[in-house]
Amino acid sequence: MEMKLEVVVIPVGDVERAKSFYEGLGWRPDGDFAVDEGFRVVQFTPPGSSCSIIFGTGVSSAAPGSAQGLYLVVQDIHEARAELLGDGVEVSEVFHDVSGVFNRPGTEGREPGPDAGRRSYLSFASFSDPDGNEWVLQEITERFPGR
Repeated sequence: MEMKLEVVVIPVGDVERAKSFYEGLGWRPDGDFAVDEGFRVVQFTPPGSSCSIIFGTGVSSAAPGSAQGLYLVVQDIHEARAELLGDGVEVSEVFHDVSGVFNRPGTEGREPGPDAGRRSYLSFASFSDPDGNEWVLQEITERFPGR
């Protein structure tokens, strides 16, 4: 049976501030649904993605900013970083991981610059939304077989 990741919940403290941030990234606004004062859902989809994010009021009990390691796959890490900087987002320098794989919180294991061979899956940059939810850009130029 096929299963597709459709939506990821992002915990935020200020819905309007988050909405403005994701609009500023050029993400597609899919909806803003207020049922009552205690329940509002805002949905955005990154360009080219099949998966959306939602945030709002009453949609998560997680602490605002507690989402970590949300990956955005890009074709060119430098171009993606430059675009985000142009949108006014504070983005880390491009980095790679000393182990050759990056799945760690924080900055542990980060080495400056892209992977020396610019191998697919191994170059990264990161940024956070205004609440501190962490996004990781991962450069994938060629997918491994079966993906």
